[in-house]
Amino acid sequence: MCTLRNLLEKNKQWSERVKSSDHNFFIDTAGHQNPEYLWIGCSDSRVSATNIVDVQPGEMFVHRNIANIVLDTDPGCLSVIQYGVQVLKVKHIIVCGHYGCGGIKAVINDDVEGVISVWLQTVRDLYIENKDKINVFSNPDARADLLSEINVLKQVENIYKTEAVQKAYRSGQELYIHGWIYDLKTGTIKDLNICIAQ
Repeated sequence: MCTLRNLLEKNKQWSERVKSSDHNFFIDTAGHQNPEYLWIGCSDSRVSATNIVDVQPGEMFVHRNIANIVLDTDPGCLSVIQYGVQVLKVKHIIVCGHYGCGGIKAVINDDVEGVISVWLQTVRDLYIENKDKINVFSNPDARADLLSEINVLKQVENIYKTEAVQKAYRSGQELYIHGWIYDLKTGTIKDLNICIAQ
């Protein structure tokens, strides 16, 4: 099937619905974007950044990858951070992991192969480093949830170390980095009570 008519039809319906409530919405948002937030989250199809915090197009700049990882060797993520901080002047960078993350569970279960194995190496390192604390829990979901939280905290630290963020801080730009976890079972976000500002 080369045509995804169902999605194209849903797009048309959505566009008409938005225009019926705000005739100039697309005209207004097409000319510029001025988001206050940069979201770095997981690619999981159940965790749609703008939906779970109920923001409109143009309000949030988004980057997603498997297990919401920020690596100093990933030009995609680093470019998003640089553009968000230097060009868009976002005030908040949010790293949001989630409970039930397949990448996290795969690391704990040692069930990773191929390219994704290389991608998840930093999470594997975190697991090894925190294994005693994580394995206190007998429930596999509780172990994965704790590793998800530890992973978010590590990615917040990685963002803080990026050149774009350090340059922003040196120039006095207002910028905060937050760590959150989304709970798939409740639809709510847990603030991990980390906020870096300078």
